Amino acid sequence: MSFAAVPNARTADTPRVDLRVLVVDDGGEPVAAIAEHLAAIGTPVTAVRLGERGRPRIDAEFLAGAEEGRPRARYQAVVVPGGGGAREPGGGVAGAVPAVAAGGRGPVGAAAPVLGGARAPALGRAETAALAAYERRFGIRQVDAHAAAGPLPALGAPAWSGRLDGRTARVTPAGRAGPFGYLAGPVPFADLDPRAAETYGRLVRPGPDFTPYVDAAVPGKPRARGALVGEYADDGRRRLLVTFGAPGDRLAYRLLARGIVDWATGGVHLGAARYGFAVQVDGVLARDARWDPDGDCTSGTPGCADLPPIRMNRGDAAYARDWSARRDFTLDLVYSGGAAERHRRAHGGADALADRLITDREAFRWINGTYDRAPLGCVRGRGGDAARCARDAAGEVRWTPERRIALQIEENVRWGRARNLPVRRDELVTAGHTGLAAPPGQPLDNPDLAPALGTTGVRWLAADRARDPLSRRVGTASTVPRYGLGLFAGAGTEREQIDAHAYRYGEGSRGEDGDPAGGYRSYLVPRAARAALGHVLAADPAPHHLHQSNLAEDRIAYPLLDRVLTDYRRLFTSGTPLGNPRPRAIARDLQRRAVWAEAVRNGKVTAYRVGGTVTVRAPAGVEVPVTAPPGTRQRFSRGDAEVGRPYAGRAAGWTRADPVRERVVLRLP
Repeated sequence: MSFAAVPNARTADTPRVDLRVLVVDDGGEPVAAIAEHLAAIGTPVTAVRLGERGRPRIDAEFLAGAEEGRPRARYQAVVVPGGGGAREPGGGVAGAVPAVAAGGRGPVGAAAPVLGGARAPALGRAETAALAAYERRFGIRQVDAHAAAGPLPALGAPAWSGRLDGRTARVTPAGRAGPFGYLAGPVPFADLDPRAAETYGRLVRPGPDFTPYVDAAVPGKPRARGALVGEYADDGRRRLLVTFGAPGDRLAYRLLARGIVDWATGGVHLGAARYGFAVQVDGVLARDARWDPDGDCTSGTPGCADLPPIRMNRGDAAYARDWSARRDFTLDLVYSGGAAERHRRAHGGADALADRLITDREAFRWINGTYDRAPLGCVRGRGGDAARCARDAAGEVRWTPERRIALQIEENVRWGRARNLPVRRDELVTAGHTGLAAPPGQPLDNPDLAPALGTTGVRWLAADRARDPLSRRVGTASTVPRYGLGLFAGAGTEREQIDAHAYRYGEGSRGEDGDPAGGYRSYLVPRAARAALGHVLAADPAPHHLHQSNLAEDRIAYPLLDRVLTDYRRLFTSGTPLGNPRPRAIARDLQRRAVWAEAVRNGKVTAYRVGGTVTVRAPAGVEVPVTAPPGTRQRFSRGDAEVGRPYAGRAAGWTRADPVRERVVLRLP
């Protein structure tokens, strides 16, 4: 919505505009990608699912009303599918773009692929007309998530239509000056599978009422460019038209989602997001059993060759220090002091790795990984029952006892502090996330884990996001779900990594002509980096983790980390820096997101704007995420203060209600 056009708040005819987005969902990928971003940042949404039995009818009463004598707009922005989701009163498709075959050789029409799978029926003429009238009356903006083939004269004839896989679009000067100013320029489209179409789009020639925000070169015509995203202003309405769909890869949508929401809401909305990337290195000072490429097994398992374990050395530690300084990126080292002491006993009191890391301790952040890196779940059976929990004579599960868990935690903290490591008592990573439920072998948390965490002061406990996707309480602690980076603990070399990956996921990952060395950098690194960057751009604060073995020998972690950091800094401006939070900051973010989401889900949040004033009511103690123009100030009973911090061209952050007013009141600049 263009809030600048709203009348002065002191007049009775100034409308109240609720800070909520209406999403008309056809089940397609384009709408889902935008809805994903809205959910991730905490923006309240009302979803109308086309084809759902008993869904509300979109009419004047559904969209608007009155509140305290003022006209009331129930939604500050509207997202529709575009082609296939909303039809214009004249019979055309809302947001549609005329389509021609690749190279401009004639109409393709029905030949264009259906994006995002089966779709629900389109909006009817009456509902589409109600939306149009509502948008004109209140100045509400509409996003057409995938403007498909059909008549829209203002755009002119399409310049090209086809697969965008492997191509790179760019943000136009108008886009940089407008909603996409946080982007440095390039907008790449993946080509993860050359055999399949991943992103299909239409490059359109803009007409006089259309402003391109993202465009791309027309194939075969080096000097010609066509628009993929742009603003269409006509008949008293403003619409953002997106002319591509992404059924298999959401990264382009995630890259643009911040700007799409910013444009739709006029830069004022509930919800806030800062991108962050944290990498935790498990098993530091310990050893990892090596993967055997010849036997397709891990050394030490029955029938596998006895191979030397993998452990970082002094040179690896110095390289990690120098890499962190060069990249301005701090690694979190999850250490186990007992492993260093065992190494010293076996090597005449020497441990060059520990000595180097302790000397360079300020170059890293340190996390307690327990003293011996021992498993803290159930006691495992022997032989063929190793995957199951052992039981005592009474048939009860044998658990690692509380006293042993607490000793592992406390002893490692003491070891670290004796060497002046900046370790915190309240952060913990257990070996392999043991102690937490790991179905099917261990379907429940170790009941002795929670009391041990309480007595040792642990508040933040790492968890496997694949098993524990949501932060949850374990006694006094909260879990911090972590993503793996796809690197195996048994891989110190590229050959070991690519072979272990191929064994688990298929031979296609071995690279061209089956060459493992080429496969790692040409196949695995781009895909793993893209997955990690996708987590970042989805505004997911969860940290990533790898293994100390990945920093040793071939140092296979660095090409992957370099790719993530380089890609991010290539895509974003300096005004959108990549954060590097530690576990307690991530856990706090997850907690307040969960509390906020629950309050919104339960209808406990009311937020609206009247002129230049935003008012938010939420339950006591609930922090409120806000995005607004720079210079926005929050009113308190004892004065005003700026809200949020500068990020991506906006002021974004979390705030609390004034204790006297019992609400958040913002004054926009």
